[in-house]
Amino acid sequence: MPKTYYVYILTNKTNKVLYVGVTNNLEKRVFEHKNNISEKSFTATYNVHKLVSFEETSDINSALNREKQIKAGSRQKKLDLINKVNPEWKDLLAGLGY
Repeated sequence: MPKTYYVYILTNKTNKVLYVGVTNNLEKRVFEHKNNISEKSFTATYNVHKLVSFEETSDINSALNREKQIKAGSRQKKLDLINKVNPEWKDLLAGLGY
């Protein structure tokens, strides 16, 4: 069974701070962010716990390249991406069963 990789964007409650990451277990990774598993991490420091966008791929290299592409883009490009897939900026983790 092929693995699925996810490129995701998290934000804080006020939608001011954005974080882009990649994982092969989206639910587990977002849970770790929400529960500040790494206490001194960027997401813990800035309370970046809300999943607002994610993309799937079956290729790790594609996921890593997409992560780099999103990170290299302007803040406006990130906002445009989020607004395209999640215009209400809802926490998408709820849609995954949480």
